[in-house]
Amino acid sequence: MPPPTHHQHHHHHHVHPPLSDSDADSDPDQSGSKPTTRHADLSDSIFRSYFEFTGRTSTTPADLSKIQAFLNSSSSGALSCLICLERIRLSDPTWSCDSLCFAVFHLFCIQSWARQASDLAALRASTRLPISANKATEVSVWNCPKCRVEYTQFQIPKSYMCFCGKLENPPSDDPWVLPHSCGEVCNRPLKHGCGHHCLLLCHPGPCPSCPKLIKAHCFCGSVEDVRRCGFKSFSCNNVCSKRLDCGIHRCSEICHDGPCPPCRVRGLYRCQCGKEEDVKECCDRLNFRCDNPCEKKLGCGRHVCDKGCHRGDCGPCPLQGKRTCPCGKRVYEGMACDIAVPLCGATCDKMLNCGFHRCPERCHRGPCIETCRIVVTKSCRCGSLKKEVPCYQDLSCERKCQILRDCGRHACKRRCCDGDCPPCSEICGRKLRCKNHKCPSPCHRGACAPCPVMVTISCACGETHFEVPCGTEVDQKPPRCPKPCPITPLCRHATNCKPHKCHYGACPPCRLVCEADYPCGHKCNLRCHGPKPPPKPEFTLKPKKKKSVHQAECTPGTPCPPCPELVWRSCVGQHVGAERMMLCSNRSRFYCDNLCGNLLSCGNHYCTKTCHALETKHSTSFQEAGGEPCDKCHLPCEKERMPVCPHPCPRLCHPGDCPPCKVLVKRSCHCGTMVHVFECIYYNSLSGKEQIAVRSCGGPCHRKLPNCSHLCPETCHPGECPSPEKCSKKVTVRCKCQTLKKEWLCHDVQAAYRSAGCDPKEVLKSQFGLGLLPCNSDCKSKVQVVDSELHLRKCKAAEVKEPETAKHVPKRKRRKERVQEAKQISTLQKVAAAVKKVLLFIALVVALIIASYYGYKGLLWLSDWMNEAEEARQRRRYTRF
Repeated sequence: MPPPTHHQHHHHHHVHPPLSDSDADSDPDQSGSKPTTRHADLSDSIFRSYFEFTGRTSTTPADLSKIQAFLNSSSSGALSCLICLERIRLSDPTWSCDSLCFAVFHLFCIQSWARQASDLAALRASTRLPISANKATEVSVWNCPKCRVEYTQFQIPKSYMCFCGKLENPPSDDPWVLPHSCGEVCNRPLKHGCGHHCLLLCHPGPCPSCPKLIKAHCFCGSVEDVRRCGFKSFSCNNVCSKRLDCGIHRCSEICHDGPCPPCRVRGLYRCQCGKEEDVKECCDRLNFRCDNPCEKKLGCGRHVCDKGCHRGDCGPCPLQGKRTCPCGKRVYEGMACDIAVPLCGATCDKMLNCGFHRCPERCHRGPCIETCRIVVTKSCRCGSLKKEVPCYQDLSCERKCQILRDCGRHACKRRCCDGDCPPCSEICGRKLRCKNHKCPSPCHRGACAPCPVMVTISCACGETHFEVPCGTEVDQKPPRCPKPCPITPLCRHATNCKPHKCHYGACPPCRLVCEADYPCGHKCNLRCHGPKPPPKPEFTLKPKKKKSVHQAECTPGTPCPPCPELVWRSCVGQHVGAERMMLCSNRSRFYCDNLCGNLLSCGNHYCTKTCHALETKHSTSFQEAGGEPCDKCHLPCEKERMPVCPHPCPRLCHPGDCPPCKVLVKRSCHCGTMVHVFECIYYNSLSGKEQIAVRSCGGPCHRKLPNCSHLCPETCHPGECPSPEKCSKKVTVRCKCQTLKKEWLCHDVQAAYRSAGCDPKEVLKSQFGLGLLPCNSDCKSKVQVVDSELHLRKCKAAEVKEPETAKHVPKRKRRKERVQEAKQISTLQKVAAAVKKVLLFIALVVALIIASYYGYKGLLWLSDWMNEAEEARQRRRYTRF
């Protein structure tokens, strides 16, 4: 790695802010070494020279934002290659696109990408275009993986350069230099060809716009201003006012870049000859030409111009000066242009269109005859036909030409008189002196050139070889090859076999012990008897013929004999202590006298059969499937159900957990008003609080309070009613004569009873609240009145008639009397009822006997019919076969 230059130290020795480690953890190359401290933000030192011209602003300029993004990715170790998608480490050689995207890639990745893309482009060009492979390689291009900008074959990167391209293999261990940069001023030419160079330190991404201040004019040139060089082109937003191409009008658009548009001012303009006028745009007035001929007088004053509409002088008269007769044999000088040239009277003698004869007519005006009608003798091209025909007519015999071409071997196959015979395009095809190939040259005269093919004679592996001219290989012998035989042994000792030299024929046999693994796990102790590779064909001095050579397949080898090892073999039931010593290859099975003892499918009980083969494979590989199944468990399930409940499982003995208990249980509410029905699994899975909540009916308690006759006012709840002594129901309180009455609260009534020395629980419901009020003077007079009224009522009641008293008998007593009357039944009725019961029983017995008899007869008939049908089916089956 080259040491840092003096310029690098000049830019970094004055940096004093605190250091931080930004790449030590992300670079695996530096693991185990002391972490490299790196400046927290190198953008200050990189942009310092640029900010000296532009000044520092609070926000990042737009032309520096992309560079800042590249700097952040590079300094934080987050830069990744888009080809391999791996992180670009500090020590990795890189290449960056300098055309459009400025993306950074691994040098090895971009080289591989470019070579593959250019090779593919060259292959396509050589197959689709008539160019050579070398030319196609020279013109092939490859694209940037990101922006798809094209690069030539010569632009494939060959070395690791810094971003500005001045330093090869830039340092990666300098903490004051941006990774993959040289640390010097970029100095690359800026865009738009302003002549200035980039002032940043070597950096990724595009160079910013030129920050230098210059005097610049607007697009129309009317305003001059001091601007940055990168933004020197500007518009003054005034009218352009440049003179247009017409030279008359001025541009009316806003100050703009580029040339002014054509003048679109419409007006009345004359054509070039001045005969017509029309409304045209100013830009089209110079090319305005009418469709009339010029017809201006020429200089002679006798003829007019026969040209179209044009601008300028018509020129001299073409009939003035030296003139000749039509055939050109006699010359006349000084003749006026309006006098016709006389004929000379001689023969015309102008060459006709046939190119062989001349015009036989006398000097004449106008063209000569178009077709030559002179009769000549013509023959076809192949010479098989001769005939006198006019000169303009071709003679054809309608046969093939059959004229030998320049090769002297092949005749022309075109139609007769179709023109000169083309050169022979066939391949020579004559056998060369080597007797192996034919001449590949086009058909020619003379001897063929020597065979250009060189024959390679090699050993069996092809590593040792030499070349000889084709045709001389019959006298050659194969070279001796000192290299090992490349044929891989097919037996299992391929890595342990002793190597031998290259040879023709079969390889020597393997002499190692087989040691192949039997399926039982033992090894074969015989000499190797595995497959052998096919032998290579022996070398022959005869020339190779183009025939398909079918090589013999490899020798499959001899299989290993049955395993002869002695092993202990268990019985079919896999019982401990019932093993026997047997050959490992002996697969016979035996039974012992022990009970099976295998766990049944229920998972709770064991099989009680004697030793038998199991249905499925268990611990040994030799046990066959399809054995005798174990017993099936028919005992009832005795598992404790979860959650615990008193109901047994309804299923037979089974594996796994019991199904959830669906038995319905009844639980009364706390106040005894209603009964709830729950599923056992649901009720038992609830907690104590949840069970109490579920059993509540949600209504009033309906339980009588212990100290009074009122019901509990609370919602249905467990346990005793709360605060029975604080009943707030209203009670009517009377005096002893029941003359006075008032409404008290129940707990006040209870308190009054307790103060009087009486327990409220012992007071009858009808007497509750009676006598708590003291009687006054009104109560005594009212008692006398009441007593007299009661006496009169009793007297009236005694005078009522006796039949009427029966109407006032209580309902319960009347019901009891009716039942007693119904029980007084006569003896005759009892006898008749008994006789009816006996007769009904006898009829039922007789009906059952008759039904049993005929049912038995029907079953016998059905059995006979089914037997006859089975015999008939058997007879049809025998007759069919």
